[in-house]
Amino acid sequence: MFTKRKAEPSDKRHESRRVFSYYMQLTDAGTEEIIGHLSDISTGGFKLDADHPLPLDKDFEFHLALSSDVADKPYMIFKAKSKWCQTDPIDPFVYNVGFHLTTMQPEDREIFVRVVNKYGTKKSSYDSQTTPLRSRRW
Repeated sequence: MFTKRKAEPSDKRHESRRVFSYYMQLTDAGTEEIIGHLSDISTGGFKLDADHPLPLDKDFEFHLALSSDVADKPYMIFKAKSKWCQTDPIDPFVYNVGFHLTTMQPEDREIFVRVVNKYGTKKSSYDSQTTPLRSRRW
């Protein structure tokens, strides 16, 4: 059903990953069911926090609501493939799921890059697994 992720696949990733500092939900574009919310993002993929495990190697069509500070339209639709799924190391009721972007319209790609740059913050060198809030370091 789901698997623990192996060591960080940094050797395969060409884009810098960023912790996502803004709460943005992703919903299934067909059913409108909430799949999860963004927690880590790069221009090539993202990590989603979900309340249940998601199947691996499955293509998802996502609906992402957009704010006026990143786009002139209210939402975008794109496709991504689930690559790994694991129980969150801090909260056992949350599942972290990694996705690779597979299909996105060129104009939506520009919007996605704006979202990454506006709401993504570089990971701290002291701890790449947690954010200050999650690690309770204030």
